[in-house]
Amino acid sequence: MSSKTYQFPKNFLWGGATAANQIEGGFHEGNKGLNIADVLPGGKGRLNILKEPGFNFEIDKEKYTYPNHEAIDFYHRYKEDIALFAEMGFKVFRMSIAWTRIFPKGDEKEPNEEGLAFYDRVFDELHKHGIEPVVTISHYEMPVDLVKNYGGWRSREVVTFFERYVQAIFNRYKDKVKYWMTFNEINSGLVMPIMGLGFSIEKEEDKYTPTFQAFHHQFVASSLAVKACHEIIPDAQIGCMIIYAPVYSYDSNPENVMYALEEERLFNYYCADVQVRGEYPAFMKRFFKENNIELDIKEGDLALIKEHTVDYIGFSYYMSRTEKLDKSDQKNADGNIMAGVRNPFLKASDWGWEIDPTGLQIALNQLYDRYRVPLFVVENGLGAYDKVEEDGSVHDDYRIAYLRDHIAAMGEAIEDGVDLMGYTAWGCIDLVSASTGEMSKRYGFIYVDKDDEGRGTLDRSRKKSFCWYKDVIESNGEKL
Repeated sequence: MSSKTYQFPKNFLWGGATAANQIEGGFHEGNKGLNIADVLPGGKGRLNILKEPGFNFEIDKEKYTYPNHEAIDFYHRYKEDIALFAEMGFKVFRMSIAWTRIFPKGDEKEPNEEGLAFYDRVFDELHKHGIEPVVTISHYEMPVDLVKNYGGWRSREVVTFFERYVQAIFNRYKDKVKYWMTFNEINSGLVMPIMGLGFSIEKEEDKYTPTFQAFHHQFVASSLAVKACHEIIPDAQIGCMIIYAPVYSYDSNPENVMYALEEERLFNYYCADVQVRGEYPAFMKRFFKENNIELDIKEGDLALIKEHTVDYIGFSYYMSRTEKLDKSDQKNADGNIMAGVRNPFLKASDWGWEIDPTGLQIALNQLYDRYRVPLFVVENGLGAYDKVEEDGSVHDDYRIAYLRDHIAAMGEAIEDGVDLMGYTAWGCIDLVSASTGEMSKRYGFIYVDKDDEGRGTLDRSRKKSFCWYKDVIESNGEKL
């Protein structure tokens, strides 16, 4: 990237992003129930365990560790953390509400007052420091009881339970939260249904029908949430949230170009098309036919989806993705749940995620050209090993370089005419990695003293990137 300066909108929403299950801890406090994240084992093998059929959603402490149970103890330390966010100058803080703090089992008639009161305190503390919350309603935190008793999002009944949940939080926080998102990285269910859809695929089971039926239930639930938000909090904005990774063809072979297009449409656009355009995209008709998928769509579902579309698109961007029809002679790349073949033009992070800031400019242009609604980069960051020096400092120049290049790419996209609302850097404070359950995969501007075995003081300290990001926000992106 060049050293040019960029003009970001005056009301640009600078901040950081987290998820309840990755920071809060207190997994049994305040009458909270068990959610999916609470039963996910820690360690580099987490994703492989989750991809195996028959995951039982039970805790087995003799076999695994569960770092999400304590996480970084935001549940007790939120005031300290919010003060640090305010010191950096955050305009917004993206967080999620743990569904099981509000409805511990998921199917109760009345919400849990202790859970509601906790988020009252968090929102009040944010507003005390002039920070607007950006709240994800469901961020890989489905109640385990809904998984075991109903089959997760396979079940139409879960739509009713979700609607009850959103009604409760909208009515409670209508004066405190003006930015909402429905399902975190909803399209991740195509690859990792356990975290997003609340079930594992069994060996004897056709994997497509339950997955796409679950998606349909989520689309209905999302539309009901949009409807409720617009009715209860008319001055609020509610968006969808997707993983977005531009899909490049490995070369100019038309077969590879077509394959990349098919992968991009299914992963990047299918879920967004339904939630933003309000209808199933035409390309899915062929996909459903060729894969013998017949959805149970109730009367009124499609009209509901058409009428209640989201106000903006929130998305995570960590990398692009390169695809080749025949992968037998190519090395695979690692990535955020999904991955393709290695791109020879890109370097990778400590965890093998390819680094492509230009891909963010491409992503913003592709999304805005297709949808013409405001965009919000709600996740972007570098997971890396950080070394603490003898004086306690962390010189994370690699993180600064990564973020600088990606923020510059956003500046370029704004010059291209993209309507970009804001940017919340992922893991603004070190947290438990969603993909591996590790603490050593650090993203934050704030270091948290805890290791992969759960040892440490949990003390917070500022990294070099903390001061850099403070300057970025203070200069509204001009000082990179």
